[in-house]
Amino acid sequence: MASVEWKVEGAVRTVLLNRPEKRNALDGETMKQLQAVFETPPAASERVAVVRGAGPVFCAGLDLKWRRGNPQGESGIEHMLHAIEIYPLPVVGIVHGDAIAGGNELALHCDLVVASKAARFGMSLAQVGLAPSWFLAKKLLEVAGPVITKKILLLGDPLPAEEFYKLGLISHLAEPGELEATAQVVIQRLADNAPLSLKAMKALITREMQFRDSIPHEDIDLLVDKARTSEDGQEGMRARLEKRKPAFKGA
Repeated sequence: MASVEWKVEGAVRTVLLNRPEKRNALDGETMKQLQAVFETPPAASERVAVVRGAGPVFCAGLDLKWRRGNPQGESGIEHMLHAIEIYPLPVVGIVHGDAIAGGNELALHCDLVVASKAARFGMSLAQVGLAPSWFLAKKLLEVAGPVITKKILLLGDPLPAEEFYKLGLISHLAEPGELEATAQVVIQRLADNAPLSLKAMKALITREMQFRDSIPHEDIDLLVDKARTSEDGQEGMRARLEKRKPAFKGA
């Protein structure tokens, strides 16, 4: 069974994270499959793409078992998220359950997010000895601003979807029993709009927000890599998998 399933029905491309037994955690193969889906050009009949997760969790972030076995270099998440960000049609995330770390980034890289009040969002990287890349932090700064970004990153605690909605980080909020109906209204509104207008608007907004990519950040990349490959980074991932409090040493 593929860890990512997708289909096109009429105007809608639906993409399903299908690792419910792993809380839809992102390993290398899952990210490759997601990237491939969004690098596949839409048919002329398509108007909108939808991302959702199987099981009770939207996405728990990077698969820590996989990451511990692949500590060097990029995980591939940046390339996958970039493919979603530049996909020519609007992308709607339907978040029914927790969206944590890479799952949070996956949701925020969708153009619109329809979330259940039962969902939580957050970036728990500091709690496992890791740090977000320049690309991932840039998205948070774009949607949240510096103060809220610091709250999300430095504390690492998940926040309820209602707080994310009030902060303007997600576009729509619904009671759990009304999530599907609310999402379908949003999807249909997008499908009814002029496709050339939607493509132009998405490309315009994406391009105008990419200026931060040109800021020199090689020194920041080194700090992020140091955290990921440190003893603390390994201890944090090990502790999370073992469901215990990590013993960080600053090394």
